[in-house]
Amino acid sequence: MAGGLPHPVLLSTFFHMDEVVINGQAVEFKHVFYSWFCMVTLFIVAFMVRRRLTVVPGSLQNFFEAIIDTIENFVCSTMGETGRTYVPLLAGMFIYILCMNFMGLIPGFDAPTANLNTTVCMALFVLVFYNAVGLVRWKAHYIHHFTGPSKALIPLMLPLEIVSHLSRPVSLSLRLFGNIRGEEIVMVLFFIMAPILGTLPIYALFLLGKTMQAFVFFMLTMFYIKGALEAPEH
Repeated sequence: MAGGLPHPVLLSTFFHMDEVVINGQAVEFKHVFYSWFCMVTLFIVAFMVRRRLTVVPGSLQNFFEAIIDTIENFVCSTMGETGRTYVPLLAGMFIYILCMNFMGLIPGFDAPTANLNTTVCMALFVLVFYNAVGLVRWKAHYIHHFTGPSKALIPLMLPLEIVSHLSRPVSLSLRLFGNIRGEEIVMVLFFIMAPILGTLPIYALFLLGKTMQAFVFFMLTMFYIKGALEAPEH
């Protein structure tokens, strides 16, 4: 602090969330801020629900129980009882992405998933996680997921499988980013052209679209984990 004024980074952080200045270079910050805002909000809501758990649930408890129960049934019907272990991760990821998507519909907010940095981070986490699950489950035999059923096919299958797995985070991140970013742009255009008549119908459409994008990310993550848990071919 110099001359009684806070550091420029602190001023940028608290009064201008679009970017922060670090070592004289402007770094985009708002997607990080809104991501953390979403996390803090979800933690507060979860804490409130946790403190008010009752045998006869209230409306908020009913709402989240319905979501978690639906996700649990879907995961277990797809992955079997093994999938129950991964319900907390998958449910948390779905709710987190859904809330970030919905933030773009709130005036004055931006959807963090409309920024490629956010979606790439989540997609890379998925890549590391499901491969770690496969390694823990199958140890060294996990390599057979990449080599195919025959040793003669290894020179062909190994590079193809490596490219296939590396393309998964690219697909996950670009799909989510592209759809959410596109919706944000369209919504701004509609708001400029027809502030009321244009935005009310489009809000309903985008609610469905943003929900579907969160579901697609959740579902593909579930399939990747399921694939890593399956017995490798020898």
